[in-house]
This record gives sequence, structure tokens and C-alpha cells, in this order.
Amino acid sequence: MKDLSASWVLENPADGGNDQQKGLQVLKLKDSYQAGKTLEESLQNAMVDHQPVEGEIQYAHVASMNPVKLRRWALRLKRRDLRVAELIKQDKEADKQIQVVLAAVKQSKNADTHVKGKYSIWRRDFESLNSDSVLKLMRDQIIMAKTYANIAKSKNQSDLYNSLMEHIRGSLHVIGEANSDAELHPSSLDRAKAMGHVLSIAKDQLYDCHAVARKLRVMLQSTEENVSSLKKRSAFLIQLAAKTVPKPLHCLPLQLAADYFLHRDQNTKDINKEKLEDPSLYHYAIFSDNVLATSVVVNSTVLHANEPEKHVFHIVTDKLNFAAMKRWFLVNAPEKAAVQVENIDGFKWLNSSYCSVLRQLESARVKEYYFKANHPSSLSIGSDHLKYRNPKYLSMLNHLRFYLPEVYPKLEKILFLDDDIVVQKDLTALWSIDLQGMVNGAVDTCKESFHRFDKYLNFSNPKISENFNPNACGWAFGMNIFDLKEWRKRNITGIYHHWQDLNEDRTLWKLGTLPPGLITFYNLTFPLDRNWHVLGLGYDPALNHTEIENAAVIHYNGNYKPWLDLAVTKYKSYWSKYVMFNNYYLQLCNISE
Repeated sequence: MKDLSASWVLENPADGGNDQQKGLQVLKLKDSYQAGKTLEESLQNAMVDHQPVEGEIQYAHVASMNPVKLRRWALRLKRRDLRVAELIKQDKEADKQIQVVLAAVKQSKNADTHVKGKYSIWRRDFESLNSDSVLKLMRDQIIMAKTYANIAKSKNQSDLYNSLMEHIRGSLHVIGEANSDAELHPSSLDRAKAMGHVLSIAKDQLYDCHAVARKLRVMLQSTEENVSSLKKRSAFLIQLAAKTVPKPLHCLPLQLAADYFLHRDQNTKDINKEKLEDPSLYHYAIFSDNVLATSVVVNSTVLHANEPEKHVFHIVTDKLNFAAMKRWFLVNAPEKAAVQVENIDGFKWLNSSYCSVLRQLESARVKEYYFKANHPSSLSIGSDHLKYRNPKYLSMLNHLRFYLPEVYPKLEKILFLDDDIVVQKDLTALWSIDLQGMVNGAVDTCKESFHRFDKYLNFSNPKISENFNPNACGWAFGMNIFDLKEWRKRNITGIYHHWQDLNEDRTLWKLGTLPPGLITFYNLTFPLDRNWHVLGLGYDPALNHTEIENAAVIHYNGNYKPWLDLAVTKYKSYWSKYVMFNNYYLQLCNISE
């Protein structure tokens, strides 16, 4: 009795005659519950209906008529059914998993188990003749060998250390400058097996998870520092190469200038001066000291012009390159189009009393800033400061674009072109675009958050933050249509002088002409269709080919100019097709494709 559950109730043997009726009630309860009725409905039916039904099977053990017992019995039935359903569900899920596994096994039998590009120093991928992982394996072996060599040295195991170092030197010698398995020495496979044997010995003797992890972490940090240093050196050298004139390009202006002074009697060519001031024609302004680049701009524009006789090119250069530029366009004058070459030193009005930038450039403070301040003691340090000493930022040719009405007082509209652009279509439609009262027509450069005002201007200065929107779209200098009548009316040059005076201490922007241009033409720039001007060929190797092909003007803005060896190879042909490589002067200076 002590082992019986407290929920059990002892029956009176005298009540045994009622067992059949009770059993039938329990059976009805079971059947009713299995028929989908609720527990309460089942209990109610079992208690109300006491009449036995013929053919019903009695239970061997019949519970008491006590309602508590009936409810307990019903709950047991419910739990049993739930458990059965759960087991059936688990069986179905197990069957599904087995089917998935069987399908995976079947698929794996037909699959190529060799994974290309994956490698591990503990796998023997080099045994596969079709594998391209031998080089990667050997490089990983060298890393692990260096790790174990450091540990061996710290534990005074000189023999193992010397063996590892010898194998490292041998593997480095075999690898050399190879970039693939095909470039490896035939003995590389044997060398990799020998290194694997030594690494196996080192692992058995020296492997300690914490020690190896610590050594690898130190090697990783050291490698990251080396990579950072090399990136700085690379940036410095790229800047230096971009600003250095190659020997052929240095030869060209010297030869042209020599012939200009040698053949003085041939330097006179009649130019229709009326054309130079005729506002009904299509006028271009090009300010450059690069003869070859300027020739490409003129050649590509004239070649695609529908009416080349209506196109007039106004070229301004400095005193050093004036003779060369003059000689080139005397000898290689474009057919029908007019070309005027001027010397910037001939503009007497351009002096320090009138021009804020010229006054600043002549000051001792600016010379100190550009040429002496933060003088780099190494290549890596100097990479951050070299761009501030770019000669173009100190040249008035770069700032002359803000004085177009003074340079061309008789003109009403003019198209400004940089010397690193190539024209691919007729541009005459630009003169008929309604700028809607704006002064400057240009392609905007907004790409999400890139190339907005906050990229170029110092918005921590209240003079900037109170006057400009940091999210305003930037736009491109390089191909701009200027309404000179509206320019004069709004006194744009005066606005430019005002902000240049405020920036004398270089706190509003650092350098260049784009930041003051964004300020000067703020809310005065009309956005042109993007197909007019595609930028980035001088720094972005991932431009869309179709956009380049469909553009009216492509711009090599950036360090990778097309006349330099740094140029992006796939973009260079767009520029070189307009270079006259059969020209006498180009052949004399070995300028070739």
C-alpha cells in the first residue's frame, strides 16, 4: 500500500456490479475524445449517458465513477495521443534528413572534390598535377617555418632553427618572382615536400597553440606596418612621377622653341582678327603649358566639328612655352579652324594689385608653405605633403579661368577646356543650351555622398558653414560653357576675389581651383547632361565602357595622364588616336605609341 500512488482510490468490492457500466462510460469518454470533442464535452457525455451499447468492448481495468478519476484518465489519453503525434513527426523529419544525406552522398560521388584556390599547409594539394596551389603552399610553408624558427630560437634549439632557416632560403630561391605554378622551378615540388617534412618535425617538437598564435599575431602586425609604409611610398612616387616631365615631352618644347627662334621669318601667319572677336562663332579657351596635350584637344575638337571653319581656339600659355606652342600651331595649324596663341605675361592687367591669388603667390608665407614647411625627411612622410607643392597650383595659368571676361572682353559665350580632355563629338550644341540665367554650365559630380561640397570645403569654419550647404552637388571643371554677359552682370570675378582674400591663411580650403570655383559659382551653375562630360579616366580603372564611348568629352583628371607611362592602358587609345606620331618633331623626340 505504501508504494501506491496517492491518486489511487480503493474501491469497495461490493460495488463490483457496476464495473461494466463504468467501463462503458470510460469507453464513451475515450471515443468521444477521439472524435474531436473537447475534454469537458467528453466528460459530460460520459456522465449523462449510462446506457451500454451492444458490441462495445469493455476495458479490463475500469476506473471509478469519480469525476476526478475520469478527468485524470482523459488527460492520460490526451498526453498519449500528443506523444504519438510527436514521435510520428520526429520520424518524418528523420526520414527527410536521411533523404537529404543520401542525396548529398550521391551528389558528392559525382562532384569534383578538388577545390581550386583553397589551400592549407597541412594538405598535400601539390600531389594533384592540375592544381595551381604549389606556389601558395610554399608561401604558407615559409610563414609557418618562420614561426617555428622563432620559437626554436627562443628555446635554444639551434639545430632545428638552422634547418628551418635553410629551408626558408631554399624555398625563397625556388619561388623567386613567380606568380603561378607554371613559373616555378621544376625542383619546387621536391622543395615543398622537404619543407613539409621539416615542418612536421617542428610541429611535433615545438607546437604550442598559444606560442604559435602569439608569433603569428606579431608577424601579422609587422606585415601590416610594412604594407602601410609601402603604400605611403607608392603614393609619394606616383605623385612624383605624375609631376615629372618625361624626357620626350621635355625634348618637344625645346626643339619647337629652337626652331621658332631659328626661323623668325616664318613665324608670321595671317589670322583673321575679326574671327577672334566674332561672338557668332564657337570660341574655346585652353590654358596650358603642355604642347602635346593641347594639340590633342584641338585635333579631336576640329575632327568632330561639323563646321570647323566656325571654331576658334584661344590658347594661353606661359613665357617658357610660348615659343614652342606658337611654333607647333604655325607648322601644324588645323584645317579651316582658327588658332590664337597668347602669352599670359602679355596681360598687363593681371598684376598683384588686382589679382588676389597672384598677390598671395608672391608672398613669403605661401612660398614657405609650399616649399619649406613640413619638409619631408623620408619618402613615406613626404607623400602627404607633395600634393600641396604641385607646381600647377602656383601657376597663374590654373587661375586664369576666373578672368575669362577680362581675357576676352568682346565675347559673350566661351567653352573652357582642360588640356587633359579628348573631344569625341561635335560640341556646337553647347552654345545653344539655355543656361536659365546661370553663369556656368557643367556636369555635376554627385554620387551619393561623394563629390559634395563638404569634400572640398572646411565646414568647421563658420564662414563656410553659414553660407553653403555641405550636401550641395559639386561639378566638374574641365569642360564648362560660360555665359560671359551674365558673368559681367553678376561680377563673378569680384566674388572670386572676395573669397580668395578670406582664404589667405588657407583655412577655408587647402589648394586647387575647384573649391574656389564651387564657392564662386554657388547657385549659379546649370547642370548639363552627363553624356557631355565623363570624368575619371586619370584615376578610375573601372569606368563603364559604354559611357566612355557615348561621351562627348572624356576627361583624364587624376594622376594617370595619357601621355605618361602611368596611364591606364585601356584608356590610352582614346587619347593616342589624335596624336600625330608621324610628325617630324614627335619623331625627333622619340614620342611614339
